[in-house]
Amino acid sequence: MTAVLDHEQVPVPGRGVLTGGFRSATFGIVLVVTLLAFESVAVSTVMPVVAGDLDGLSLYAWGFSATLITSLLSTVLAGGWVDRSGPVRPIMTGLGTFLAGLVVAGAAPSMWIFVAGRAVQGLGTGVSLVALYVVIARVYPEELRSRVFAALSAAWVLPSLIGPAVGGLVAEHAGWRWVFLGLIPLVVPPTLLLAPALRGIRPVDAAPGRGTSRYVAAVAVAAGAGVLLYGLGGTGWAMLPAALAGLAGLAFGLPRLLPAGTLRMRRGLPSIVLVRGLLSGAFFGADVFIPLALTKLHHFSATQAGIVLTVGGLGWSAASQIQGRSKRPREFYALLGAVLVTAGIVLATIALQLSGWLAAPAWIIGGAGMGFSIGSLSVLLLDLSPEDEQGVNSSALQISDTLGSSLVIGVAGALVTGFGAGRLGTGLAVAGTLSAAIALLGAIAALRLEAPK
Repeated sequence: MTAVLDHEQVPVPGRGVLTGGFRSATFGIVLVVTLLAFESVAVSTVMPVVAGDLDGLSLYAWGFSATLITSLLSTVLAGGWVDRSGPVRPIMTGLGTFLAGLVVAGAAPSMWIFVAGRAVQGLGTGVSLVALYVVIARVYPEELRSRVFAALSAAWVLPSLIGPAVGGLVAEHAGWRWVFLGLIPLVVPPTLLLAPALRGIRPVDAAPGRGTSRYVAAVAVAAGAGVLLYGLGGTGWAMLPAALAGLAGLAFGLPRLLPAGTLRMRRGLPSIVLVRGLLSGAFFGADVFIPLALTKLHHFSATQAGIVLTVGGLGWSAASQIQGRSKRPREFYALLGAVLVTAGIVLATIALQLSGWLAAPAWIIGGAGMGFSIGSLSVLLLDLSPEDEQGVNSSALQISDTLGSSLVIGVAGALVTGFGAGRLGTGLAVAGTLSAAIALLGAIAALRLEAPK
């Protein structure tokens, strides 16, 4: 089953996203994304502090990868759930689960429990984001979707402006735990505001379900990613079987979760999904280690490190607004974004070896690349998706996004850990080079976004 608006509630096409029947839906969606964005941005800033306090530098990358892996699992489960029942219950369940994760992470006495809390947050985030994509597909006409995704990127503006600095200040003066616990009351307002906006959405018959094979594949991919990263993070030949088992899980599950031809860079929808994963993996694979480089190599405070992440977020938001209002083809902006992400990662990797503040202008370029590409790829995906497959295809996009990010962050973390604290700069340079190479591959794939004629 999918979800549609009751006929009498369908808004008149041609209006803006903040007029008429679109207003409540837009405010609700933006507020939810703002909350998730604030948590994401703030966590990136305080992770060095968390790892130091809980003696968990070896699990630094898992603080991010655990969230992404569980988000991948819940994304797959949510795709079918949303198509069957509509987005209302999935959104509410997702936000409740996200709240529970905040509690566990904020109260964690050890790094492993902190990682577990982050994993619970990922479960809630995955469900919520897939449901929001379907809301956008059902509520807004095609000509307004690019503006909605631009609004979602705009929802990152305030978190990008104040999130890193506020996270750093809270960590320095009140303790890092309040970066998580302090967000708990903020879950309630967007939940209450979004509920009335969803009342007009009702379920209708859709294409038959894909059966349990899709869920088995989701478990295989999530478990495979986790086992692979565990194997890569270990030492000695004993970890080789774990890495191979992880690769086997990915090989089994991915073809069942992504559009046919995704890994072969087939034109159209498969390449859209592939580019999203490559760019997200490359960008966040570099982004999460920037605060570590700034605090450990250049002795920045958490607040100062947050400023560097802030400018990257501003570049993202500004570029997203430009592409959202432009009449140029979405394929143009996706390719432009991929090129800028590659350039930004290269420049940031070089800058971090020289001076911490030089990373700021470099990361504006990387952030702008993501702003140009991410919204454009989302619009392209919805345009090429039949109505009864929008939930599953949105799920595939999120799977590619989260899997790409979790794998690149995990591999980069293994590289940094392998070089050790004594050669942290070298490890970070190697990790940055890996991210740049993946972004370049994304730029090549972005040449194949047009659907075959």
